[in-house]
Amino acid sequence: QVQLVESGGGLVQAGGSVKLACSASGSILKLNIMAWYRQTPGQSRDLVASIGGGGDINYADSVKGRFTVFRDDAKTAWYLQMNSLKPEDTAVYYCKADLAYGTGYIRRGEFWGQGTQVTVSA
Repeated sequence: QVQLVESGGGLVQAGGSVKLACSASGSILKLNIMAWYRQTPGQSRDLVASIGGGGDINYADSVKGRFTVFRDDAKTAWYLQMNSLKPEDTAVYYCKADLAYGTGYIRRGEFWGQGTQVTVSA
């Protein structure tokens, strides 16, 4: 019923920028918390940034001042602008949404995107 599709990953040199996008589709009634996570092989999936329905934003300390998360509710999409990238930012990036959905019976759930690779070369 709900799908999240990511785009925008790729290979970039250190110091460069990448913008990730996540688009949600399906019987979506309301987007609550939208977030970006990242994961490297053998490591846990860690929160990078999140933005709530009231506009409250949180960033991991390692990306503060370099990454910006923003949302476009009209398009049920959110984005992660990543600037001044470092090799340690290399990871698979996942979007996640906490949202209300359904037709008739309203449900609330969490959904993940498929992940997109971002590789930062030194």
